[in-house]
Amino acid sequence: GVYVCGPTVYDMAHLGHARSCVSFDVIVRYLRRRWDVTYVRNYTDVDDKIIARAAERGAEPLALSRQFIAEFERDMAELGNAEPDIAPRVSDNIPEIISLVRGLMSTGHAYAASGDVYFAVESFADYGKLSGRRIDEMEAGARVAISEKKRHPMDFALWKAAGAGDGDASWESPWGRGRPGWHIECSAMSGKYLGETFDIHGGGKDLIFPHHENEIAQSEATSGGTYARYWLHNGFVNVDNEKMSKSLGNFRTVRELCEAFSGKVLRYYFLTTHYRSPINYTPEGLRDAEDRLKYLCETVCRLRSVLVDEPGSSRGDPQETAHSSQLREFVSRFEAAMDDDFNTAKAIASLSDAFKLANVVLDRSEDNGFSSEDLGTLRGIAAVISNLDDTLGLFDRDANAVLQCIRSSREQRGAIDTATIERLVADRNAARAARDFSRADALRDELQQLGVVLKDKGGETTWELQAGV
Repeated sequence: GVYVCGPTVYDMAHLGHARSCVSFDVIVRYLRRRWDVTYVRNYTDVDDKIIARAAERGAEPLALSRQFIAEFERDMAELGNAEPDIAPRVSDNIPEIISLVRGLMSTGHAYAASGDVYFAVESFADYGKLSGRRIDEMEAGARVAISEKKRHPMDFALWKAAGAGDGDASWESPWGRGRPGWHIECSAMSGKYLGETFDIHGGGKDLIFPHHENEIAQSEATSGGTYARYWLHNGFVNVDNEKMSKSLGNFRTVRELCEAFSGKVLRYYFLTTHYRSPINYTPEGLRDAEDRLKYLCETVCRLRSVLVDEPGSSRGDPQETAHSSQLREFVSRFEAAMDDDFNTAKAIASLSDAFKLANVVLDRSEDNGFSSEDLGTLRGIAAVISNLDDTLGLFDRDANAVLQCIRSSREQRGAIDTATIERLVADRNAARAARDFSRADALRDELQQLGVVLKDKGGETTWELQAGV
């Protein structure tokens, strides 16, 4: 059982959402190599931010949530993420939430106050065990609302009395009309679909406190047992070494980037960093990832063009060849990397070695002809790539489609006008011949801004585009 905290749907998905979803999509894919997995990722469609955004737009909160859920699903599909087995919404689980709150009140872990209901953190002895924080060292704030209704500043809302702008995001309860607090939602939904104790709970690093800490308190105060056996948290995404935020003007949505780059490029970019480590987004880094993925897809296409007419090329086990032990080593190294806390960066390195071998054999065989030994090796490599990509989800068994997406993305980013480049190169050559070196340097700089690399040799000038342009 795997439960991952999904988005609060009041805006378009951003890079942080993308990184979390890609990370856990790959983790679940890998776990499924060995076990049956039930993957649950929720939508928070009832929340203060949703209500505020709906009020700005003159919309009903749940209608706004439905709109952004549809946009989120579109973006995640573009990244190659499989749908979770279950994608519950808070609004569909209100009876379960109310039942959980009533149970906490009956055991003295929660109390009502003027239409609100709060969890009493001092009633749970292990509060703080996930984050390592102590109640007596904490201060209210940081997504923990301050209120005179609370017995302790760190007590958090399980149920909130309805406000004037709640619209369709409020329900009748034993404490009056209202809506759930943020934390109780995930405790109720994970318990409903995975039971009181399940295997893996995941989410972004920013959720460790207070969200996941509060989930543990609610759930274990209810069951008396362990909530989740393992906690996995993906690292932050920074932009040009700064925290991504709208106030800094560096906020990047998935839709924006997928319009400029293939979604699979963004997926590859995330997977080249360990999921727990922070990742720093830069346009140059994404262009490098695009170049690398392009190479991988081109290699897969070369393989398939050779093997497409080969009998049995996509069926059964590959035959033993001189490289068979090497191919088994690629798989072994891949699995060792993934077994070590899902280290996709190392796993991709082992996969890259398979691509290197493929190109060595392809280059040699295209010059000298394909022997039966070479074809056997290529079939083995193709099988390894297909096997391991079931976990990574980079090619979806159709590298040509990904390659076409990359080419289309590059065209959409603005094709370089070859005639303009040739004219600028000719003008620079003329300026150099006239010994007008300041103008020649200015033209060189202009070409560099277009992503053009100049090579002067033997009195002639050639040019090529920088990687990623």
